[in-house]
Amino acid sequence: MRNWIVKRRERTKHLIELGGLVAKAGLIELADDDRAVIFGLLNDCAAKLRGPDRDQMLMLWRRLGRRAFAPSPDPTQADDSFDR
Repeated sequence: MRNWIVKRRERTKHLIELGGLVAKAGLIELADDDRAVIFGLLNDCAAKLRGPDRDQMLMLWRRLGRRAFAPSPDPTQADDSFDR
């Protein structure tokens, strides 16, 4: 397969995954599927990353993102952590 086709498919897969993150965050429903609103949100985040608090914002958003990706605890399992 030609190199440019492979690169195009990789880029397409990457963009689809990023779009999936927008959906997973619930932005599509929260913004009433208004692309201008979603783009405005993303531009606002990008502006914050260009500012002096870049490192703090990255750390905060990384922590929040990892929590969101973590599997939620199963409410059907008893939590005996207080018994110790």
